[in-house]
Amino acid sequence: MAVPQLTPKQQTSPIVLPVTGNTTNVISTAVPYGTYLSSAEFVSGAASQVAYTYKMLGGDVLDVELTEDNVYTSYELAVLEYSYVINNHQASNVLGDLLGATTGTFDHQGVLEEGALSSSLDGTHVALKFPQFNFSYASRISNGLAEEAAMGNATIYSGSINLADNVQTYDLQQIANDLTSSVANKRVAIRRVYYKSPAAMWRFYGYYGGLNVVGNLNTYGQYSDDSTFEIVPTWQNKLQNMSFEDSLYTRASFYSYEIRNNKITIYPPPGNVGGFVNPSKIWFQFTIPVDPWVSSSTHLDGIDGINNYNTLPFANIPYTNINSMGKQWIRKYSLALSKEMLSQIRGKFGTVPIPGESVTLNASELATQAKDEQRALKEELQTLLDNLTYSTLVEKDAKMAEDAKTLQTNVPHLIFVG
Repeated sequence: MAVPQLTPKQQTSPIVLPVTGNTTNVISTAVPYGTYLSSAEFVSGAASQVAYTYKMLGGDVLDVELTEDNVYTSYELAVLEYSYVINNHQASNVLGDLLGATTGTFDHQGVLEEGALSSSLDGTHVALKFPQFNFSYASRISNGLAEEAAMGNATIYSGSINLADNVQTYDLQQIANDLTSSVANKRVAIRRVYYKSPAAMWRFYGYYGGLNVVGNLNTYGQYSDDSTFEIVPTWQNKLQNMSFEDSLYTRASFYSYEIRNNKITIYPPPGNVGGFVNPSKIWFQFTIPVDPWVSSSTHLDGIDGINNYNTLPFANIPYTNINSMGKQWIRKYSLALSKEMLSQIRGKFGTVPIPGESVTLNASELATQAKDEQRALKEELQTLLDNLTYSTLVEKDAKMAEDAKTLQTNVPHLIFVG
């Protein structure tokens, strides 16, 4: 019987990594995201990665069961991973100073889109900017404390109570609600209650308003004549005035009050009590609490801006802005990803039969190497970045300045002899 003549269509394995890549193939390849395909530098880098992977995986000794498309995919994922790690590092550097700043909108690739939120960013890459340190978070806390002390940006409203004889209790909440529509039944915060009395300056310094008159509570009050003069420092007059103010409020003030549930009770009941005539009005000041997520109608305060890590307008780092150290990290990480792909492919076949024997593939070994290399590369990069945070750089500068100062103390200073 005649032996049949076999004529296979394929003389070699159809899945073998070529020696070099091709820039045209990079552009036409359906890589997962295509984030960097518009960059000619990325296309060249991805094509060159094929030759690097071919050599490092021993393609000139034994076939590597990868396509060039697999390498292009690994290269894109490596660039995206590098951008991810760097952006995380920069986020920890600048989040405190970017809170309340403009945020942005992104497509599924992480590219900054045009829109209302991104309009002021003008397509710029905020992740590449060196920010101005305005201590936004600390400032926001300080502003909140200042507003609570009625010294910040909160609007302070003023109202008055027309006292009626023998009426002790008045509803400040209702008076405030009737005073301005801004209250809208919100519970107001009463800041101050007071009534008018003669000015301390007139009562202390006299009719002349202090002109050519010096107050001296230690003798007979005030004097100015042609024969007696007293020179006292200005701060003494101010301290005397403050003491006089306290005396007025402590000794001369006849009324007191108590506020509960924004209702004020006047003591004693208003009216002609004990010969004292009550003031016609009592004034009060109040503020209206504002929800923390409501923007001000008078100024932009960043309520709709960055509030956390998630809203930082950090797009993928442009490939052209990655320096030589970063590109070398990308090459190594891309190779590790290619190893992982190769292990997945070889793992589908435990052994390959050959005439009279079989070949065992190294899938598990490749998988272990790939995972270890990826982990080591990310840990190395993260450790490096941890040593380059802004706060760490300041500490290093401070130590350098201190060391320089210590060094200078040991420099001998010659004594000049004339």
